[in-house]
Amino acid sequence: MKVGVCYTSTTPELIQLVNEELSKNLGENAVYQNYQDPTILSEVRESGFVTAKSAARLVGLYIDAINDGADVILNVCSSVGEVADSVQDFAKFAGIPIVRIDEEMCREAVRKGKKIGVMATLSSTLNPTKNTIMRVARELNRQVTLVDGLIDGAFGLTPDKFKELMSKKAKELAPNVDVLLFAQGSMAYCEKLIADETGKCVLSSPRFGAAAVKSALIAKGLINN
Repeated sequence: MKVGVCYTSTTPELIQLVNEELSKNLGENAVYQNYQDPTILSEVRESGFVTAKSAARLVGLYIDAINDGADVILNVCSSVGEVADSVQDFAKFAGIPIVRIDEEMCREAVRKGKKIGVMATLSSTLNPTKNTIMRVARELNRQVTLVDGLIDGAFGLTPDKFKELMSKKAKELAPNVDVLLFAQGSMAYCEKLIADETGKCVLSSPRFGAAAVKSALIAKGLINN
């Protein structure tokens, strides 16, 4: 059983978190093959949107994973999550599910509250995540209000400095929201800290993405529930 994990940018913390969550859900029999192209996120950041070329390179990572025998693909980058949405018909035809790391997290946020604070270090991640939340809210027939939590200057900081800025922004948002959602998987190591400090429901994507990968493999009959 092979899982193709597609990144557009990585940190050691993110890779560790994703692998840990996948192992919790899939056990020791799964093989994880990482694919990454940091130029995708760089181009998206510079352009402010997902360009045709960056989308094509991401789809290329999916194709590489399929050619290498992946049974399921996990798309880790939320900035390009809508690219994963756009190829779902192909994924169904190929029989290789392409799972977004953040989609089930967004559904959980909609279930948990009407006012959702969306935290991100990049506007290129903030807006696609908000689009996903609004889409799943329509699917669940619920109305939600989104509150932006863009943390300027936090991208690429050391973990300690990053936690400091995350804590400051979360405390600003907390009085006005029911749920705090982390738009980037790399934020996940702050989840417990922010939950403890704010007393709010805090959601990060790696655990939801890993559970969604498991569900996809159950649906294929490759593992038991």
